[in-house]
Amino acid sequence: MSFSLYYLCAVVRKQRTGISSFARNTTFRGRIKMDKILIQIGEFGWYQKFVYFLICWSTLFSGLYEMMSVVLLNTPEHRCKVPGLENDTYDIHSTYQQNLVNNYIPPSVDESQNYDRCHLYAFDYNDVKFDNSGRPINATLVKCDKWVYSDSVMKESLSTKLDIVCDDTYLIPLVKSLYIVGKFIGAFVFGNLSDAIGRKTTLCVALMAMFGLTFGMSWSSSYIVFAVIITAIGVTTQGVFPIGFVLGVELVGPSKRKYTGLVAEYFFSIGLVILAGVSFLVRDWFIINIICSAHAALFIFYWWLIPESPRWLISKKRYQDAYTVLQKIARSNKVTIDHKILEEEMTTEASEPVGRVWQLFSKSMLARTLIILFNWCIVSMIYYGLSLNAGNLGGDFYLNMSLSGLVEIPANAMVLLLVDRVGRKKIYCICMIFGGCACAATILPIVYNETENEVIITTLAMIGKFGTSAAYGTMYLYSVELFPTVVRNAGLGASICAGRIGGIVAPYIADSAALISGLVGKIFPLGMFGLLSIIAGLSSLYLPETLNKTLPETMEDSKLLGKSAYMSLGDNDSKEDKNHFYYNKGYRSEKGNTNL
Repeated sequence: MSFSLYYLCAVVRKQRTGISSFARNTTFRGRIKMDKILIQIGEFGWYQKFVYFLICWSTLFSGLYEMMSVVLLNTPEHRCKVPGLENDTYDIHSTYQQNLVNNYIPPSVDESQNYDRCHLYAFDYNDVKFDNSGRPINATLVKCDKWVYSDSVMKESLSTKLDIVCDDTYLIPLVKSLYIVGKFIGAFVFGNLSDAIGRKTTLCVALMAMFGLTFGMSWSSSYIVFAVIITAIGVTTQGVFPIGFVLGVELVGPSKRKYTGLVAEYFFSIGLVILAGVSFLVRDWFIINIICSAHAALFIFYWWLIPESPRWLISKKRYQDAYTVLQKIARSNKVTIDHKILEEEMTTEASEPVGRVWQLFSKSMLARTLIILFNWCIVSMIYYGLSLNAGNLGGDFYLNMSLSGLVEIPANAMVLLLVDRVGRKKIYCICMIFGGCACAATILPIVYNETENEVIITTLAMIGKFGTSAAYGTMYLYSVELFPTVVRNAGLGASICAGRIGGIVAPYIADSAALISGLVGKIFPLGMFGLLSIIAGLSSLYLPETLNKTLPETMEDSKLLGKSAYMSLGDNDSKEDKNHFYYNKGYRSEKGNTNL
């Protein structure tokens, strides 16, 4: 996943008030003082680096299982088992076996497949004639219930173990969608839990639950058991990556947050690459899952190694516990800290504005809201769809999976470098259209000669993944800056829901080649992703730019956003407000700017 929502929310929370009202809000004063404390005791000392590395390791664990279903449910080349032939294998080992295969297995109507995958000939051997190729004349086609599989990609996958092929093919995209449904549920469960019981406790509970589920998944005895477990794993991932991400960001000073956010994304992408590497070396779903999950047993030590977020402790008025954590950070950085430093935090925090979901669909916000929700749905659908489709591309299965993970690293770096220079709108629009055109361009090489053009198709698909990954990261930041303060939380929640809906639909498009026969099935996934990406990119042109603009507070502010009358940064620096405020490029103080 690209630029994390949870890092950006941590930044945007400091932007929710306007410049004038900011100085009067004690909630944000407390947050600024917390940043000033971290600047004083060390923004990213060795202890913070150590804790952050541990958090990144858990992020890598989450990345390992983001695309695990692509490996576990890999469906290799297969055909019906020849009746009466014991120890039949997909590969031909004798002339006798070849003759029986010719007698019983029909040729495929798809030129890319050697055999019909789901049918065999039924006939009476005592009353049948064969043509010159050994095929029976006037035989009846019947569906089979036993299959043999090629082991060129996987020695055994869960699909081959449970025979999830032919009429049951639809079960594969279904279980991939259930994983996204689990993430949808987990966002609500662990998001609220982390605010109630703390980041550390929530992270440790989620890690242990995810370890138990992933390790136990190796003994799935049926499709239903596997589907339930993979859904539950989806739930727990929302307590691992997002909550760990927030904890890591809250432990570092303001000038380091953007970079810690990016590094965590790198570990997530590295997890995708490691999964491809382990799968290539092992090629057995059971052992792959054991290897990828067993190391997570060490996460039990996180309870003693990782501290609670001092920001959360302060929000719960547990000042002594917060002081203990800050003292440990200061001691590791060879800085002394005064116990009185938190006294000013012990004030009653003012409540923040509360909006209602229906306000998103008022006359002034309707068009903008629908475009934002549409773009969230599409960019999420394409990101997950292209990741899942990597296993369906021609060429080497493992190389495609590795490239799909690796391409996210430069995409994240590009967003980091350009989003505050070029602007959110331009970056998002260009990346969506660029990635969409690359995906749509795969139609021509597929139509003309898919086998000979595998390199071209894969290259175009990875360019599409690059553009989508960059757009995904940009959309997180862009959308939260478009909603006014009074409905920002509601808007963000609605956007996440739209994104999850897109993610749920993605597997059905990515795996449509198995559901739609012929050439149409081959060009449909990337062609559809490309078309939707271009449409979404063009629709974003309606949205205003937010770079160097103060965040809108009210509906009236939102109406003016993008117009010449709207306030840019620096236009309203009154004397009483010049000391401290946040804006959408960093933290400004009397000493200058510190980028977040």
